[in-house]
Amino acid sequence: MIVGYMFLIGFFTACIGSIAGLGGGMIFIPSMLFLSKFHPQFSWVNPQTVVGMSLAVMVITALSSTLTYFKQKTVDIKTGMMFLLAGIPGSLTGVYVNRLMDGNEFYIYFGVLMILISFMFSVRTNIPERTDIQKKKGVKRTFHVKGETYTYSFSPVPAMGIAFVVGVVSGLFGIGGGSLMVPVMVLIFGFPIHIAVATTMFIILISSSIGTLAHISLGHIFWEHVLFFLPGAWIGGVAGAKMNHRLKGDTIEILFSVLLVMIGIRLIWNGFM
Repeated sequence: MIVGYMFLIGFFTACIGSIAGLGGGMIFIPSMLFLSKFHPQFSWVNPQTVVGMSLAVMVITALSSTLTYFKQKTVDIKTGMMFLLAGIPGSLTGVYVNRLMDGNEFYIYFGVLMILISFMFSVRTNIPERTDIQKKKGVKRTFHVKGETYTYSFSPVPAMGIAFVVGVVSGLFGIGGGSLMVPVMVLIFGFPIHIAVATTMFIILISSSIGTLAHISLGHIFWEHVLFFLPGAWIGGVAGAKMNHRLKGDTIEILFSVLLVMIGIRLIWNGFM
C-alpha cells in the first residue's frame, strides 16, 4: 500500500509538473505533508527531508521530460545555461536557509507562495500577445518549431537577477523554480509558452541536481524511501511532456491555478493549527 502511494505521488507529481513546466514540487510537497499528518509511516517528513526528497524526485521528472522536449526541439539551451549561471548559486543559498525553518513556518510560507504563484498564472492567461519584441534591446532569440517562427528577447542582467531569486525559492521550498520562471519568461520576456516550459524543465534538471547533492551532504534524503518514487516520476515526466504538446496553454493554467489556491489555503490553515 505504501509503495503504491509513493508510485502514484511520483507519477502525478511528474505528470502535472511536466505539463506546466513546474518540476512537480508544488504537488509532491503538499502530498507528503498531508500524508505525514495521517499516516505513521510518513512520520519522517519534515521541512528539510521533504524538500530534499522533492528535489531528488524532480531530477528524474526533469530528465525524462527534458529528453522528450529535446526530441520536440523546443528547448532553448543557450538561454537555459545563462539563467543557470545565477540560478545555481541561488539554489544553494535556499538550501542553507531551509535548515533554519521549522514545520509551522514552512507550512505558512509555502501556502502563501502557492497562492502567489496561482495569481501569476491567472495574470498570464490574460496578458496580450507581445508586439514589442523586435524593439527591445538585449539578447534576441529566434526559434523554429513545427513550421512556426518565434522571436523573443531579454536583458541579461535583470534575467540573471530573477534567476537567482528563483533559485533561492527552489532550494528553500523544493519546487524546482518553474512555477516562478515560466510566468516570468512569458510575462516579461515574451517567451512562447511551450518553449518557456521546455526550457524551464532543462533548467530544473541542472538546478535540482545541484540542490539534491547539497541536501545529500546534509543528510536530508532517505534513499530507502525516495527510490520508490522514481519509477512513477519517470513515467509521469514522459507522459506530461507529451500531453503538454497537445493541451491548450489556457486550459493548463486555469486548472492548475485553482488547484494551487486550494492547496495553499489548506497549508496555511495547517500552519496556524
